[in-house]
Amino acid sequence: MSNSFIEDNDQTRARRERLEAIRSIVGNVYPNKFERSRVTGFEDTITAIIQKFKDGEPQVSEGARPAPEELERINAELNRISVRTSGRIATPPRVMGKAAFVHLSDGVSRLQIYVKKTDVRAVNNDTDTLIDEEGKGWELFNLLDHGDFIGVEGYLFVTRTGELSVHVRELQFLSKALLPMPDKVHGIADPEIRQRQRYADLIAGSLKVEREAGEMTPREIFELRSKVIREMRRFLDEHGYVEVETPMLTPLATGAAAKPFETYHNALGIPLYARIAPELYLKRLLVGGFEKVYELNRNFRNEGIGYRWNPEFTMLEFYCAYMDANGMMDFCEELLQTVLERVTGNRFIFRDAGNFQVSTHFARLSMKQAIAEAWAHNPFSALLGQDVDEEWLDDAFNAHTLAVFLRRASAENSMVDDEESEGLETDAETMEDYWHLAEEEAERALEEAGDAAETQAAQDIVEIFEKLVESSLIQPTFITDFPKPISPLSKASPFDPTVAERFELFIRGMEIANGFSELNDPVEQRERFLEQMRERERGDEEAMVLDEDYIRALSYGMPPAAGIGIGIDRLVMILTGKHTIREVILFPHMRPERKAKESEEREVEEG
Repeated sequence: MSNSFIEDNDQTRARRERLEAIRSIVGNVYPNKFERSRVTGFEDTITAIIQKFKDGEPQVSEGARPAPEELERINAELNRISVRTSGRIATPPRVMGKAAFVHLSDGVSRLQIYVKKTDVRAVNNDTDTLIDEEGKGWELFNLLDHGDFIGVEGYLFVTRTGELSVHVRELQFLSKALLPMPDKVHGIADPEIRQRQRYADLIAGSLKVEREAGEMTPREIFELRSKVIREMRRFLDEHGYVEVETPMLTPLATGAAAKPFETYHNALGIPLYARIAPELYLKRLLVGGFEKVYELNRNFRNEGIGYRWNPEFTMLEFYCAYMDANGMMDFCEELLQTVLERVTGNRFIFRDAGNFQVSTHFARLSMKQAIAEAWAHNPFSALLGQDVDEEWLDDAFNAHTLAVFLRRASAENSMVDDEESEGLETDAETMEDYWHLAEEEAERALEEAGDAAETQAAQDIVEIFEKLVESSLIQPTFITDFPKPISPLSKASPFDPTVAERFELFIRGMEIANGFSELNDPVEQRERFLEQMRERERGDEEAMVLDEDYIRALSYGMPPAAGIGIGIDRLVMILTGKHTIREVILFPHMRPERKAKESEEREVEEG
C-alpha cells in the first residue's frame, strides 16, 4: 500500500516490506521508549560515550594499526564496561559473513557497533524481553535499513584498526526510515529542499562524510544560534537587566514602521495585530519603575521575503534608564564583543571571505558623513564633477536631486556601488541628462510637498544612504544622526534639532541593530504620532498610529533612557558566514510548495 507522502518506488516498497518483516519478529515496531545506561555519569548518548572513552583508543599514525599487546591491554579494561545506547544507522551495514559493522549517530557524533550472528539477540517490543529463538537477532539486523533507529546493549572494545566500538549483545528496533537517506557524500545540494525540509537537512548534515574546511553542519549552525541567545541573556542578566514578556497580539500595530499581520478576537470582537515591535510596552515598564528590562522574542512584519528578511524574526530589545544613545552604543559593543568571545573563543569573525574584527571600538559616522565619503569614491562623482559634503546634503533640493539621480542611474547601470569606472565614460552624457532630469523633478517635488517637505527631505537622505553606502559597510560601523522625521520615537540631538539621537549598527552590509535616546516628552511624542498619522493619510502604510495609552503612560513621567533592538537572525548569518536568513532559521517562511503534478501540467499547458 502506498501513501501520498511517500513516493512509491522500488526503494520505498522494499523498506515497507522489511518493516512488516520486522513487525513479525519484534511486534510493536514503534515502541514508546528506550532507556540508556549512565556509565558516563550522564545519559549514555553516543556523544557522551565518545567523549568519555575516545581517549582510550590507541594513538597510531594514519594507516597504521595498533600493536596486538596494546589492543589486548586496552580491551581488557574496556570489555568490562557495558553500555546501552541508541541512535540512527548512519551508514549502510558492512556485512562480512556472519558479522557486521555499522555506525550509529545521535546527530552529533558517530559510534561503531559490531554485530555477530552467534552473539546478538533481539528484543520483543511487546513484552520488553529477549527473544529466545536462535538467529532472530541476526535476522532482525539484516532487515535494518540505512536511517533506521535502533537501541543496542553490549560491551566496549577497540577494533584492530583502533576504533572504539560496541560489541552488541542485545538489539532493539525503535523506528523505521521509510524514505531513503540523503547522499552521505554531497548531502542536499538544493537550498530550497534544505530550507523547506529542515529535518532532511539536519539528517544530511549528520550523515555527510566529508566537509570542506570550516564548513558547519546545519546542527552546528543552530547550536551556535542557541549559544548566542543564551550568552546574550547571560550578559544582560549579569548587568542587572530583568527579562520580561510583553503581548504578541496587540490592539494597535505600532512601535515600528512596518505593515502588520491582522487577526480578529471573536470573544472581544476586536481586531488584533501580531506585534511588529515590543518597544512601547517595554518603555511603559520604565515608567512603572523598572530601570533595566529586556525581551528576546519574535516580531512579525507583513512585508516582502528576501535574503535578509523573514516575516517572522527574532529580536533582542532592551532599555536602560538614565542612559543615552552614546552610552547604548558603548554597551552594544561590549555585549557583542563578550558574546562573540564566549561563543567562539575569540573576538574575530573569520567566516566567509571577510575577517570582521570586533575587539576594538566600532567606527562611528553620521549618516551624511557616510554619504559624503561614499560619494567621493563613487565613479559618478568624477563623471559628473559634483562634490557632495554634509552641508550640501542639508539642502532639501540637493538631497532630492541626488536621490532621484541614484534611482535612475541604478536602474540603468549596476555600478553604483562599484569603484571601478570602466565603461562609464561613454555614458557621461546620459548620466548628465539624468542629473538635469533629477534637478527638474526635485523642483516639482519640493513645490508639491508643502507641509511634508521636511519628511520628504528625510526620506531622500535615507534613500541615498541605502543606495550609496549600506552595502559597503563591511566592518562593524555605527551610523548616527538619522533625520528626525523618520525617527518618531527618538529624542532630537542636543547639538542639532534636525536630527535624531539615533544609531544603527551595520556589519557586512546589513543593519544589525537600531537604537536611540528615547523620547520621553508626552506632548512632543503625541505631536510626532500625529505627524505619522498625517503621513498615513498621504499614503504611507508603514507610518505609525497614535497610541493614546502610551502617551498617558509617558504623562506619569519616564526617566531619560536609551533602547536598542538587535536582530538575532542577521547576527547569526554573520557569525556563520551565511548569505541568506533562511539558512539560520530552522523553519523559514517560504512560498507554498508546488506539487510535481501541477508543475508538469503547467509545462504541458505552456508547451
